[in-house]
Amino acid sequence: MRLKDKIAVVTGAGAGIGEGIAVRFAEEGARLVLNDLREAGCLATLEKVSKFGGEACVSVADISTEDGARAISAAAFDRFGGIDILVNNAADFTQKSVEAAELPDWQRVLGVNVIGTALVSKHAIPYLKVNGGAIVNIASMSGVIAQPEFATYNASKGAVLTMTKCMALDLAAFNIRVNSVCPGCILTSASFREIERMGLTFEQWRDRVAPLHMLNRLGEVREVANAALFLASDEASFITAAHLMVDGGYTGR
Repeated sequence: MRLKDKIAVVTGAGAGIGEGIAVRFAEEGARLVLNDLREAGCLATLEKVSKFGGEACVSVADISTEDGARAISAAAFDRFGGIDILVNNAADFTQKSVEAAELPDWQRVLGVNVIGTALVSKHAIPYLKVNGGAIVNIASMSGVIAQPEFATYNASKGAVLTMTKCMALDLAAFNIRVNSVCPGCILTSASFREIERMGLTFEQWRDRVAPLHMLNRLGEVREVANAALFLASDEASFITAAHLMVDGGYTGR
């Protein structure tokens, strides 16, 4: 029970990696605030969390807005009285080249991935300062490599990595650790949207992508959740401003 009685906020908890992190944290005793744009997704995750006896509440909000970001922390305080852990997982997956991207594309991907991460953190930090705690930003291996037709997404995740280091420096005096997890190709609903965008079958995509990882396979949501759990727990008490690659060796080549 590495997170027993810890209050954790997880954004983008309605599906994929966010859902996996929420469930994993519940297994370890955390009390959870589940955020997503979609209420149905939040409620589905809430049901899974409840199976582990986890206590949780839902905050349906748009993190790219000041009011939405503020509402998430307010929900944590109203239900649990504070925040110990923040996982910034919510993301937009707009993937276009600089030439192809229009202004709304940039506004959407930066609004969620960069500004949203910043706003949710901004409103959670006063609560985290009370007892110290941990912020885990879900970045991506895409933040450190070049990929074709991915400039919008990669730029946003590169910004998250730099912001992680800046936040870690600014918050160290308050015993708040800030780290990022950088997943490789993880099989989620977003993966299937990418497969459809590329016009491939799942088998074609898997056979193309898996060999790019040293471990020659795709990652699983639980493997990312385990990394987030480690960084959020006291086991990582002397780790801050770090980027943990969970990419099967993709970026190590």
